[in-house]
Amino acid sequence: NERSICRNNYQRTMNTATYESCLDAMQGTPLKRVSQRNAPSSSHHGGPSIDGETPKRGRTPSSRPHGDRFIPQRSAMDLDVSHFELTRSHQNENAGVNASPAKEEYKKELAANLFAGQATNKVLAFKAKAPAAPADHQNSLRVLYTQNREAGLAPKKYSRHIPQAPERILDAPELLDDYYLNLLDWNSSNVLGVALGDSIYLWNASDGSIQQLMQTPGENTHVTSLSWVQEGTYMAVGTSDHKVQIWDVERLKQVRCMSGHRARVSSLSWNGPLLSSGGRDSVIMHHDVRVAEHKVGTLRGHAQEVCGLKWSPSGNQLASGGNDNILNIWDDRYTASSNGVCDQPMFRLDQHQAAVKALAWCPWQRNLLASGGGTADRMIRFWNSSTGAC
Repeated sequence: NERSICRNNYQRTMNTATYESCLDAMQGTPLKRVSQRNAPSSSHHGGPSIDGETPKRGRTPSSRPHGDRFIPQRSAMDLDVSHFELTRSHQNENAGVNASPAKEEYKKELAANLFAGQATNKVLAFKAKAPAAPADHQNSLRVLYTQNREAGLAPKKYSRHIPQAPERILDAPELLDDYYLNLLDWNSSNVLGVALGDSIYLWNASDGSIQQLMQTPGENTHVTSLSWVQEGTYMAVGTSDHKVQIWDVERLKQVRCMSGHRARVSSLSWNGPLLSSGGRDSVIMHHDVRVAEHKVGTLRGHAQEVCGLKWSPSGNQLASGGNDNILNIWDDRYTASSNGVCDQPMFRLDQHQAAVKALAWCPWQRNLLASGGGTADRMIRFWNSSTGAC
């Protein structure tokens, strides 16, 4: 009977120890229970003890924690960085479209300096950090692993291939050789309008088809400017007989003819339903093509022909360049006049030394204007249209 009782107690003790070992291994913590209560009270192994219990061999606690590969360890994580990665917004979905290489390199260098070169997008870490090296330790492979580290942080040089030969050549007979005229314009439907003498031809870049849109009536008349509306199939045409015409390209039909200039119309620019025209009479006129009394404003700020005209993308500023080497920036102050005439531009800029014809507004940065001067100037200047600074 005593031997049966000892066998049952020994079996119960072994089952308890096995269960505790399994539990400690699952929790990933060392076995911290001291086995003194299970230590043998007698030096005889395998025999019964004085109190009737079978002695058990003492277990040595593990010297290192039992990690679990499926349970992340907090000691290997930067909780602040992990919280930032989880909570930061992703609203800037189109950042990659207009992102510049310089900004991306700046972000990489900033991250490397802030996180000591260990910037990471990992939120959870499943292994402990490597122990830190002694203060006086010298790694013999340091040169091998660090010699190219700065190469990845240096700004990369991006080169753009500029073809030296044209992609396609179009014959343009009777194209007038006049610097002050605007005889080409490309619309959003991939159709190019070209003025050749007294006619306008349309070339569809998608299928290569060509058709004639119009021809000026009368002798010794010709097209001096043309401009597509931003959205739609209408084209404005300026002629040498002081007229501004509106054409429906789909129907190949003229829908309106507007007068007001006293000389040829050499520049045109759309702003929604408002069409602005500049002529050799040094006057800029605003036409509202929706109403019968189309003339709604007159700008007088040039002494010679207005050869450049361009509305800003926002539609609240108009840039005009003339043969008098003047660049003017206009706003809507003409609407405050009783007769719609304005003689004072918002800014009058005279830094160019030749005629100002080339004008372009930045499509993604507000109030940024580029202007180009003629042969005697040979300069492209960038302006802040809100301050007039170059």
